[in-house]
Amino acid sequence: MTSRFRTTSPVRRAALWLLALLPLACAGPAPDAAPAEPAADAPRGWVQLFDGKSLDGWTPKFVGEEVGVNYKDTFRVEDGLLCVRYDQYDAFDGRFGHLFFDVPFAHYRLRVEYRFTGEPCPGGPGWAWRNNGVMLHGQAPETMGLNQDFPCSIEAQLLGGAETGERSTANLCTPGTNVVMNGELVTRHCTDSSSRTFRGDQWVTVELEVHGGGVIRQYADGELVLEYEQPQLDPHDADAQRLLVGRASPLLESGTISIQSESAPIDFRRIELLELDE
Repeated sequence: MTSRFRTTSPVRRAALWLLALLPLACAGPAPDAAPAEPAADAPRGWVQLFDGKSLDGWTPKFVGEEVGVNYKDTFRVEDGLLCVRYDQYDAFDGRFGHLFFDVPFAHYRLRVEYRFTGEPCPGGPGWAWRNNGVMLHGQAPETMGLNQDFPCSIEAQLLGGAETGERSTANLCTPGTNVVMNGELVTRHCTDSSSRTFRGDQWVTVELEVHGGGVIRQYADGELVLEYEQPQLDPHDADAQRLLVGRASPLLESGTISIQSESAPIDFRRIELLELDE
């Protein structure tokens, strides 16, 4: 079964954002401690991007499908969780997908709480085992090619560990982008963080502190594990080249937020954002 989301109009996007800024009476304090050295900017208050009931305010885009098609009901809400599931797939077949929040952001802290669960979809790539990601400063889904695998964006990788061996989470990957780290342009696709390994189906909290085109910090369970700056489009990437047309600078100062579908079942029980005044 394939379902289609209604693409959100500019008016509805504005309404969603205004509603999100209202105080949420049901949102109590977060159960986890705040990350080390939180930003000192004046906050407007945490906003729940996922309401725990529906996918309102989110738009899917899958390889080979038009914007708004939720291929085989991959993204769904079950028992108050935002789930990525593959029970309707015979094989993964390269059907990478992303679920985009409808409002772009520039300066913010984003907190996600996730757990991996179950077995991977048959036919998924080996590197995608217990692998998902939060895409930051991404392109809008409407600007993606029909068969484009990943939006040009900065990816905070969400990973789970096996029974033995080490595998960090909150790593960095850069589809169609580059960053600057320690004063040098980094063009490799992925950079490991310093986080510990999280095994099994435990809940893990990753927080991302994003300062427009400046510094981005990634935290795993409250510990700073990776830091870089100057996110920018990669002029050597074909998808990024299309986005660079007419731009004065490759620097990414704002963009979409999305989560992935890469063949690993995963649950999200919290996706919340705190805008920063800068």
